[in-house]
Amino acid sequence: MKILVTGAAGFIGFHLSRKLLERGEEVVGIDNLNDYYSVELKEARLAELSPHESFRFEKIDLVDQTVMSELFQEEKFDVVVNLAAQAGVRYSLTNPHSYISSNIVGFLNVLEGCRHNNVKHLVYASSSSVYGSNTQMPFSVSDNVDHPVSLYAASKKSNELMAHSYSHLYGLPTTGLRFFTVYGPWGRPDMALFLFTKAILEGKPIDVFNHGKMRRDFTYIDDIVSGVCGVIDNPATPDSTWNGDEPNPATSKAPYKIHNIGNHQSVELLTMIETLEKELGKTAEKNLLELQPGDVPATYADIDALQQATGYTPSTSIDVGIERFVEWYRDYYNA
Repeated sequence: MKILVTGAAGFIGFHLSRKLLERGEEVVGIDNLNDYYSVELKEARLAELSPHESFRFEKIDLVDQTVMSELFQEEKFDVVVNLAAQAGVRYSLTNPHSYISSNIVGFLNVLEGCRHNNVKHLVYASSSSVYGSNTQMPFSVSDNVDHPVSLYAASKKSNELMAHSYSHLYGLPTTGLRFFTVYGPWGRPDMALFLFTKAILEGKPIDVFNHGKMRRDFTYIDDIVSGVCGVIDNPATPDSTWNGDEPNPATSKAPYKIHNIGNHQSVELLTMIETLEKELGKTAEKNLLELQPGDVPATYADIDALQQATGYTPSTSIDVGIERFVEWYRDYYNA
C-alpha cells in the first residue's frame, strides 16, 4: 500500500513509519518540523528512516491548504494515518491558537484530501484526554465524552466529530485512536518519563504533580505501533446494530470507529518514578505539587473493542519499557 503518515518526524509517527517500511509498504512522511520540542531529535528520527528506498519525506504543514491538496492529488494514497498535531495539555493553556490551527484546520485539510482522492481508510490520532471529567474506570469508547478539561482535549474530540461527518456524508472509512500515555525510545522530551530521566541524571529535582497520586495507563511504543497496524488492516465499517434512539458514540451507521489504544493497566506516578529510579540507580529529589489545570487524576483504557476488531494484545510491562527507554536515552545522549 501507499501510506501517508503525517507527523512522521514525531515519536509515534517515526516508529509507525519504520514498522510499515519493514512490512513492505510505501510510506510518504510529512511534518512541519516545528520547534515545540527539539528539531534536532525530529531530524535524527528522520535520518533513521531515510535509508529505506520506500520512504520519502516532505516538509509540509497540514495548515497549508494548497500544498496539502496538491500532495493528495499527486500521490493518490491508499491509506492516510494522521498523527500530526499540536500536542500537550499544559501548552494549550498558553498557546491556544496553535491548537485550532494545527488540530482543527490541519485536520480539515486531511479530510478534504481523503474525500477528493479516493483514500480507502483514514486512521487518525485522538487522545485519552477526551475523557476529561469522566471518573468511571476503565474509560470506555461507549462513554459520553462531552466534558473536556483542556483545549487540547476539545480539539481531539472535535476531530472525532469532524471525521464522523465525513464518514456519513462521503462514505469515507475513518478510525480514531485514543492514545493513552505512550512512552519508549525516541520519546517526546515534554513527557514525564523523558523529563524525569533528564533531571535525575543531572541531579536536579523533578516536579511531581498531584503529589504523585496521578495514575496513567502507560503504553509502550511497540504495543502502540502493533495496534495501529492492526487498525490500518481493518478499515472501519458501518455498524448494522447502531440505533439512533440509544446511540453508541464509538460506532455508526457510517463507516466510522473509535478505539482506545492503551495497556489496560493504570499505574501510579510514584510507582513509575520508583521504577525509573531503580533503572537509573539514582534517587530523585521530588517537588510534590498540586494537580495542574487541564490535567486529569487518572486514565485507564478499556481495550476490548480494539482486541475484538484486530486481536490487539499489549505485552510490554512498565519495568521492561522503562529499561528500554533508559538504555536508549543513555546511548543517544551519552548520559
